[in-house]
Amino acid sequence: MGLTAERLRDGIDAVAGREPAIARALDQVGYPEPRIRETGYQTLLRTIVGQQVSVAAAASVWRKLEAELGADTPAEALLARDFDALRACGLSRQKQGYARSLCELVVAEELDFAALPADDDEAIAQLTRIKGIGRWSAEIYLLFAEGRPDIWPAGDLAVQAGLGKLLGLPERPDEKATRALAEPWRPHRGAAAIFTWHCYNNPAL
Repeated sequence: MGLTAERLRDGIDAVAGREPAIARALDQVGYPEPRIRETGYQTLLRTIVGQQVSVAAAASVWRKLEAELGADTPAEALLARDFDALRACGLSRQKQGYARSLCELVVAEELDFAALPADDDEAIAQLTRIKGIGRWSAEIYLLFAEGRPDIWPAGDLAVQAGLGKLLGLPERPDEKATRALAEPWRPHRGAAAIFTWHCYNNPAL
């Protein structure tokens, strides 16, 4: 389960108590809505489907996949389909490779979404074994689907830009600086990330 509204508010309040700039911004923009996704392999499959295409295009591909594979899009069913069947659903050769990598790990029980390691870095390492799933995608899964409270996607450009805006920095901090700036906010960096996205391009700030 992702970070609920209550857990999200508590996390942001804790960060605001340590960082006056966050507290000031909170007064101006209020709390963000929770961002919650389903746990399980389908969420990572959706991530692969949605890479480098519009939301509408990704939704269209997903509908076709559900029609082809069944509503639960079982991993076994995807692996049983040939290239042309998946191509007809809108999956490119590259994305088929990524999807098969995910499904093969699930079917072989080498990746169990119900029992990912409790250590965030270890969980990220397991998820990035999937072709096409990088650190950012793994972090987003752990934050939105599992609600891990201390995930901090420092490589996200919107997090970097939003953080620079919040802290009044002269330029967008790079990944290393973004990671360092948030160290004092442990173990609530997940809530801080969601608040940073909420502030990015927010006209109230």
